[in-house]
Amino acid sequence: MMTVSAWWFLLVGALVTYGWRAAGVALSGKIDPNSALMRWVACVAYALLAGLIARLIVAPQGELGETALWMRLSSAGFALLVYFIFRRSIVLGVTAGALWLVAVTTLGGAA
Repeated sequence: MMTVSAWWFLLVGALVTYGWRAAGVALSGKIDPNSALMRWVACVAYALLAGLIARLIVAPQGELGETALWMRLSSAGFALLVYFIFRRSIVLGVTAGALWLVAVTTLGGAA
């Protein structure tokens, strides 16, 4: 049986990652961010994020599954509040929700 060095995995992973980044840089000047295709891509990205967050709330796995439902729901509510207050910032909303969940689990116990 052949063994593969971890360096090969690292090299292939870096090539794949930086290859797509290089393609993005090369094509960025030619892409209209307001085109129908880019709006569709943005919608798909938001839908994936929403689906992931919904799954984490409704059917959590591992350590998150040991938190109470009210903690996860309050975290989602706080994330939405921050999202709308700060001009629909996805980054701030998700970050605030995650930090809220850490705070309530730390202060309120695991269940």
